This record gives sequence, structure tokens and C-alpha cells, in this order.
Amino acid sequence: MVAARPIGAMLRYRLLDTTRAYALAIPLEIDEHTDLAVRHADYFGRWLGQSAGDWATRKTGSERASYFAALNNVRAALEWCFGDKGEIEVGVRLAAAAGPALLAMSLMPEAFRWSQRAILALDDSTRGGVDEMHLQAVFGIAATHLHGKIDAALIALSRGLEIAEAMDDVVNQVGLLSMLRTYYFRSGDFRTAYVYARRCKTVADTIRDFAASAQARSILGRSLHLAGDLAAAHVELEASLVDWSRAGRTTIYLSHELHFPSEVTMARNLWLRGFPDQATECAHKVIESAVRTDRAAALVVALGWAVSVFIWNGDWENAQEHVEALAYQAETNSLGPFIAAGRARRGELAILRGAANAGIMELRAGLATIQSIGCEVLTTEFNISLIRGLHAVGRVTEARELMERTIRNIDTNGDDLYMPELLRVKGNVLLAVPEQRDEAQTCFQRSIDMSRLQGARGWELRAATDFASMMSRSGNHRAAREVLQPVVDNFVEGMETADVRKAEQLLAEVS
Repeated sequence: MVAARPIGAMLRYRLLDTTRAYALAIPLEIDEHTDLAVRHADYFGRWLGQSAGDWATRKTGSERASYFAALNNVRAALEWCFGDKGEIEVGVRLAAAAGPALLAMSLMPEAFRWSQRAILALDDSTRGGVDEMHLQAVFGIAATHLHGKIDAALIALSRGLEIAEAMDDVVNQVGLLSMLRTYYFRSGDFRTAYVYARRCKTVADTIRDFAASAQARSILGRSLHLAGDLAAAHVELEASLVDWSRAGRTTIYLSHELHFPSEVTMARNLWLRGFPDQATECAHKVIESAVRTDRAAALVVALGWAVSVFIWNGDWENAQEHVEALAYQAETNSLGPFIAAGRARRGELAILRGAANAGIMELRAGLATIQSIGCEVLTTEFNISLIRGLHAVGRVTEARELMERTIRNIDTNGDDLYMPELLRVKGNVLLAVPEQRDEAQTCFQRSIDMSRLQGARGWELRAATDFASMMSRSGNHRAAREVLQPVVDNFVEGMETADVRKAEQLLAEVS
């Protein structure tokens, strides 16, 4: 009547199909059926609380088999609870327990659906407690991943934080503050995001919890990175990874993915600080690690940010491979913001590889979607590539208009990291008009000065190369060497990257 199947060290029992069919045909009183359904839902609610947090440690299909089987039971129980004859209160409890597990498994549409359904079913007896806190958090996280900047996500995350604060639940305050920071970060409001990151760090410092500290330091490091404070960002990111290694199991939302955004930001930070080889190694490492976890939400974050390192290195083949992987994962898992980012990355690469007209069309299409859903974390980076594309095809007026608008946006939003690169690109656009040569020179010098202030040797090398090239074309070879040689001498690695090769070639020409 019952079949036993070994799964690792456990035995899983299930009814034979004939036994199941017979049992389902037995007429039951309504009360009996309800009692069985409630017991079924409560059992899997307890299972979620006890076991679902282990998902991140399960690497193989056989290890995950029991989880998939149990998840099907969870789905069936949720369908019954919120059906015509179900028990709504039981469903609210089960959805609250299921939400974090669905997030951990990157099942964002299901997390969104069931948390939203349960929130709508809340009443005076279920509102304001732990279950609502988890439901609001899960809904806010899933909505942000799926739809970008929507008011419903902000309302949900703020409500979850309100409950966590009322309950003096510091760990979940950290998680919710982290997600509120992510909401503003992804929408391009980096100054507000930084405020939430600082607040999160302050709250995390009130308790001794490695996971809370790791999460707070991670989001602070990433905010400092985009603010252009690369040295401080490195300190926080490195400390985050150390704390994460000590944390073990935790219930903080999406904390199983915490090291991926920290590591991929560290890769970008390394490139900008003048260590392109280390940056490349770090980028490959985090992508490979994310692939092994088989979690789409983690993988698209790693891919979306790591591609910058390959693009900055001029490594078009690696960049193209990972852009295609990003697009595939985003489309397969219905992650709308990342689908748009993948399209924009394709356009960016096309421009950089010489197909400017096609790249402009693709990049603009991606940017249009990004702006429509308010997920603008990489908008400045994409705009810089679009300016380069417009300049390349002679659409100088459009390039200038976008350039000035992007400069204003950086001043407003706070992603100061990109200002040195934008000033360098502006200098090259201005060089197209002989009368603006002096203004172009000022842009190159400002780019160099700001790069040094940020500690961004990657940007500095590019600006110094273009400045030296301008001087060289005027016959001032000595000044060109004086500008470029000290910057090149600071590089102890990355000799095969496009920027270093270009600088070395120019130095050879002006020697």
C-alpha cells in the first residue's frame, strides 16, 4: 500500500497510485476532509520552518529531490487553503512560511502570487504579527525582482519594517532595511539608498549577529562603490565576506545570496583601483559559484554586474558570452528588469565592437524598458556607452544632449563613480569642434583629478591616455609622456588589457 524510497539518509513514503485512487474515492464528511487538509497544510508549514532554510546547502538533484516533492505538497495545500472550501487563516500561516523558501529557490512568480494572495486575506486577527511581516517582505522582494520600481513593493517593505520595529526584531529590521535600500538603489536614487545602507549598518551594530553584520556591510560597501569611495567600499565588502563566512545558517531574506553581490562588486572595485587581472579572476569566480547554486536570482545579479569587468578590459568574447547567459537566465525566469538589462548590454557591446547603428537601437530599446519599470541602477553606465555610439556615427548634437543630461542625473542621484569616465567621454566629444579644444582639455584634466580623488586608476589611465593623445597630435610629445608615464607606471598587472596596451603603444609613439 505504501512505497518507500531512500533519499540520502532519509526514507520517503508515498501511497501507490492504486491506493491513492482508492482512498480518494472514499466519501468523507466535510469536517473529516477539512481536518485532513488542515493537518496536511500545518505539517508542511512546520516542514518549511524546519527544513527549507537548508535549500542553499543542497547542491545536487538527488539532494534536492525531497524538497521538490515537499514543495508540490505546499502548492497543493496553498491551493486548498485559498480555495472555496479552504481555511484562509491556515493559508496565511502557510504562505508566510513558504515565502522565504520560494525566494531561496528563485521561484519569484510563486513568491509574488502567494504573498499577495495572503496579504489580501489578512484580517484583524492576523494583521500586525510575524506572519504579516514575512508576507510583506516576501512580496516586496519578489515584486522588485519581477517588476522593478513599483509603489506596491515600497509600501510592502515599509510595512514589514514597521512591524519589525514594533516587535523590536533587529534581525528582520536589517533584512527589510537592506531591501528598502535595494529598492532605491535599483531605481537609481543612490543618495536615498545610501541613507538606508547607513541606517541598516547602525541597526546591525546593535546586536552580535554575523549574518546581520554581513548583510549591512555588503549593502554599505556597494553604496560606497557607486558613490566613488572605492577604498571605503573595499573595507566594507571585505568585512562583509569575512562576516558571511562566520554566519552559518540564517533567516535573513535572501542572505544565502549575500556573498555574490559583495564579490561581484569587489571585482568591479578591483578593476577601478587598477587591478584588472585580479578583477577578472574574481568575476569568473563569482559567476562560477553562482552557476553551481542553480539560483537564477543570484546568477543574474552576478552576471549583470560582472560583465562590466569584461567590457572594461576590452574582452569582447567573454563579455558577449556572459551577456547572452544573462539574457537567457532572465528570460527563462521572468525577471523583467534583468531582461531589459540584458538587451541594453547587447546594444552596449555592439557599439563597442563597431556596430554602432545596430547597437544604438538595441541599447535605446533596453533603456526604454529600464526607464519604464524604474530599474535604473545601470542607466549611467549604459548612457555613457550610448553617448560613445552616437558620437561614433556623427550624431554629435544627440550625444551632447544626452551627455549633459547624464551629468545632471549623476549630480542628482549620487552615482559619482561614473563622473570621471563621463568627463573623459565628454572631452572626446568636444574635440570634434576645434574651437572647444581648451574645454576638452579641461574635461580630461578634471577626469584625471576626480579619478585620483576616488582612487580609480582604471578611469585615470583612460583619461590620461586620451589627454596624452590630444597633446601628441599637437606635437607636444614631452607633455604627453609626462602625463601618461606616471599613470602607466602605477599598473603592475593587466598588461594584456585593451587600456594598458593602448597606453603603452602611445608611449612608444611619443618616446
